Amino acid sequence: MPDPITPNDMLPKATSLESKLDIAKNWLPRYTGMPIDQFGDYVLLTNFSNYVTEFAERFNCDIHGVGRPMQAATNSAGLTIVNFGIGSPNAATIMDLLSARMPDGVLFLGKCGGLKDSTEIGHFVLPIAAIRGEGTSDDYFAKEVPALPSFKLHKFVSDRIVQRDLEYRTGVVYTTNRRVWEHDKKFRGRLKRMTALAIDMETATVFIVGHHNQISRGALLLVSDVPITPEGVKTEESDKSVTALYAKMHLEIGIEAMTHIGTQGEPIKHFTY
Repeated sequence: MPDPITPNDMLPKATSLESKLDIAKNWLPRYTGMPIDQFGDYVLLTNFSNYVTEFAERFNCDIHGVGRPMQAATNSAGLTIVNFGIGSPNAATIMDLLSARMPDGVLFLGKCGGLKDSTEIGHFVLPIAAIRGEGTSDDYFAKEVPALPSFKLHKFVSDRIVQRDLEYRTGVVYTTNRRVWEHDKKFRGRLKRMTALAIDMETATVFIVGHHNQISRGALLLVSDVPITPEGVKTEESDKSVTALYAKMHLEIGIEAMTHIGTQGEPIKHFTY
């Protein structure tokens, strides 16, 4: 008699994933549901599923990854958008997995909390640097390595904002993994002493992991709340209002910038230090 079939016999043959590139090539489609060859040369990253939905409706393209950790879509011009979720571990994950495709540029479209009186809801922020308070980036470089965007990418995004006669702020963003800190006076005092312009949960990680993987990266942040005062803490109602008023413009600037940077922007060169 033949040996009985066991559950292990029904498992697929194991795939050997020895290198980081092997893992990234296997995991990028697994996380997003989109084949690697459908990712474009330029990528928009976001935390919001409605950005992906708006993108797909605008360009009449399919959304991949529904029901998976991340959702992605690519338009006919070769621009990809990915919703990677919230938090620095997810930001590190997508920036590592994109090494399977090595895009020419990545722009993160996120929201942030304003920490200055001059940073009002609806303002855009182009961070010149990010403070690494989130911890995730420590696995990539020593603390002394600054989290910086790619200057030429930010310069091109800046030009697109100015062409629309819109204002934006530049400054340092503090990136943290901490949630529900708004009540903590000691933490708020620390933020004030650091003179950070805004606070978020992903920017420093995107910058550092992009640097580690030699991917050109930037961030265009939308100020969605002013959490340094109790009445400025984000609520469901206030977030819906911000989304209704500013999210479409946020996405449009990102699309316009990353669609044309390849043909109109200065060439971006990567240097290994």
